[in-house]
Amino acid sequence: MLLAIDCGNTNTVFSLWDGEKFLCTMRTSTEHTRTADQYFVWIRTLLDHHKLELDVDAVIISSTVPRVVWNLRVFADRYCDCRPLVVGKPECLLPVDVRVDADTQVGPDRLVNTVAGFDLYGGDLIIVDFGTATTFDVVDTDGAYIGGVIAPGVNLSLEALHKAAAALPHVDVRKPEMVIGTNTVDCMQSGVFWGYVGLVNGINTQIKTELGREMKVISTGGLAPLFQQGHTIFDHFEDDLTMHGLTVIHKYNIEQGK
Repeated sequence: MLLAIDCGNTNTVFSLWDGEKFLCTMRTSTEHTRTADQYFVWIRTLLDHHKLELDVDAVIISSTVPRVVWNLRVFADRYCDCRPLVVGKPECLLPVDVRVDADTQVGPDRLVNTVAGFDLYGGDLIIVDFGTATTFDVVDTDGAYIGGVIAPGVNLSLEALHKAAAALPHVDVRKPEMVIGTNTVDCMQSGVFWGYVGLVNGINTQIKTELGREMKVISTGGLAPLFQQGHTIFDHFEDDLTMHGLTVIHKYNIEQGK
């Protein structure tokens, strides 16, 4: 059984993969001070709830927070009795090429999403990930990662607006019924929602223009379903895109004898 771990800036997700399907997915806040023993107690408790055993013989990790990787490695070694694959490390091979400027560090999550998108939909993709940041990853015809765009995340923008303007409250993100707001909360929600619809549309259009061809647009991330509502800015939504990519990378490394 494979344990796939995706550590982002806000949350860390653990999923058990039996070779055909995910048996369960568990989410916790990302904290670099959490020890291997704490990870085990937490995951063991949730697995008991799901009536599952920690019967794991392989672990793969994607992390945008380098400081958490050490304790996740210790957790894999101590409680799963295996050395984990870590995306972005030289020993973890990718089934796609990465064509960016020399010495450029590409976020592991972006590489994993590229692998997953190409596996599911082929090449010529724009993958929009609504996370702490809103990222756009461009996948070439042959599946290579060729760059992208990083914009502030939706919740990050709302929090900055609330903190910078004393008179503006903290609001949740939702699709407003009307573009023109008639109170402060509606105005803020409209600005964020329709502002990001415009941002996504504008960046996608510019990417397609620069490449001179049509691209399929895939959305993923926590707020992606919100922006799917009643709009055609995305061709597909994939809730488990990153986890799928981790299973593909793990399988590829097994096939390469890693």
